[in-house]
Amino acid sequence: MGGPPPPRPSQAPGGALEGAAGEERFLGIVLADPTVAAILERAPVLGAPDWWLTAGVLFQTVWNELTGRPPGTGIRDADLFYFDPDTSWDAEDAVIRAGAELFADLPVPVEIRNEARVHLWYEARFGVPAAPFRDCADAIDHFAAVCCCYGVRVDREGRPEVYAPHGYDDLFDLVVRPNRRLAPRHVYEAKSARWQQQWPELTVVPWSGTGSG
Repeated sequence: MGGPPPPRPSQAPGGALEGAAGEERFLGIVLADPTVAAILERAPVLGAPDWWLTAGVLFQTVWNELTGRPPGTGIRDADLFYFDPDTSWDAEDAVIRAGAELFADLPVPVEIRNEARVHLWYEARFGVPAAPFRDCADAIDHFAAVCCCYGVRVDREGRPEVYAPHGYDDLFDLVVRPNRRLAPRHVYEAKSARWQQQWPELTVVPWSGTGSG
């Protein structure tokens, strides 16, 4: 199940203690969410290599907790990434179909994608080409905003593992900051506008302002 942890650190830039404290707080919030907990419990059954639960179901769960909103508010789906060198559509479709059955009772759809295939369709959807990702951590590194860049999975003993390449400051400060590694400006601005409408407490850093990437 899974695979070796990504080589990049999960600690915040401030050091191991700050990173450990941030990770503990982050996990305390997301693991208490019943949808997150159910996905993490069931996902190993798929047998998908290098899998991670990621994106909105994580950072938006934290936003809901911090702003006093009910669990699930504003969360449209749950992104489950995996990385399989078999980039055929048939192979990915088989995992998607298995996941649709496995997660059918959850309140949001679980969107399963083989990140080894993203470069095959990204330009047609978003208007800019994407180089092939090396693994799921590489894919997480390329999300449109810094606050999106989180992944959680469980190891063989059911213990959670976290990937948080930018630490936790923006997340807990309710800051949305552009990550200009791949997603174009219009994607960042559309996402951040929707998020700020749902969570008006957010501070959105403009694309032209100080950001990451």
